[in-house]
Amino acid sequence: MEQKKKKTIGFHIIKDDPTDGHRGFGAGALSLENVSPVIIDVEAGEAFVDMGAMHARSAVERGIKFLPDRSAVPNGKPYWIVWVTIERGEDGPYYAGVTACEMTVDREARRGYKLLPEHVNRLDKSLKRHIIVDHMDAKSKRVLADFLKGHDIDMWNRSSDELKKGLEGEL
Repeated sequence: MEQKKKKTIGFHIIKDDPTDGHRGFGAGALSLENVSPVIIDVEAGEAFVDMGAMHARSAVERGIKFLPDRSAVPNGKPYWIVWVTIERGEDGPYYAGVTACEMTVDREARRGYKLLPEHVNRLDKSLKRHIIVDHMDAKSKRVLADFLKGHDIDMWNRSSDELKKGLEGEL
């Protein structure tokens, strides 16, 4: 006799909270409402938000075939995609989760390097309020810190010491 497979509820990423306060169906779904992808161009020393990165469709990623082998893209230009999650505390909003993933892009060859599982896992870590920036180069950390401060200095001031230390070194 064959056993019937139990139907499971899949993993859902949604824009708004469907539960509206109740703890019933859909309570385990993730909301991406407060997450923004910040892309850092390492060579140019610039940071910008590109919401297309949420679906690997940012201006940097469009038209590029990504490979999981770094050596297949020897002339790749370095970038960071940083997942920034904002949360509202008692004193106001702050940067709650900040996680970075590396990526290289060779526009001429239309090839790039990134590890998709790493990008998905780091997005998840950001949603869970983790700070993962220690593997970034010093210049990119400075660019990110300046970008976050420039966006809203009060949000930066309300953010954790872990984030500030991670991006600026010892306080």
